[in-house]
Amino acid sequence: MAEEKPETKPAEAEEAGKEEKGGEPAAKGGKKSKLLLIVAPIAAVALAAGGYFGYTLLSQGKGKGAPAKAEAAKQDGKVVLFSVDPFVVNLSEPGRYLKVTMQFELAGGVEEKAVVEKVPILRDAVITLIGNQAYDYVASTEGKIQLKDEILLRTNRLFGKEVFRNLYFTDFVMQ
Repeated sequence: MAEEKPETKPAEAEEAGKEEKGGEPAAKGGKKSKLLLIVAPIAAVALAAGGYFGYTLLSQGKGKGAPAKAEAAKQDGKVVLFSVDPFVVNLSEPGRYLKVTMQFELAGGVEEKAVVEKVPILRDAVITLIGNQAYDYVASTEGKIQLKDEILLRTNRLFGKEVFRNLYFTDFVMQ
């Protein structure tokens, strides 16, 4: 096994030699350099670990709430549609009716289970609204847009907050 020689620069070796000749200062300088050799790598590892954990916590949010926020952010980017069975509703004029199928776009963070529980109430609100509409009004493009807006307003009012972001008519037949 080869014997390790400490690498020292000529200027350092000369300085070390001067200190050793002086007695006590050389002993203190030797202890300081050994202590520095031990503490410096430990401090570097501690700083690197602290930086890594700090970065991971700050990049994902703060603490334990970070996964929930990340999940909510994922849901914000993803469109979740909620289908309702088709409606067949008599319009305000006798002999006229509308068959319509709707899909509601859920707002971010809304659970589908909460919506399913209120489907009967939601259907009642939609049927009541459509049943009071005139054929000519619902047949026009402007009437369909206003009907969508009114349905969204009423259904969101049922939940007391914005549960539905948008509404899509996927089937619309009038007679």
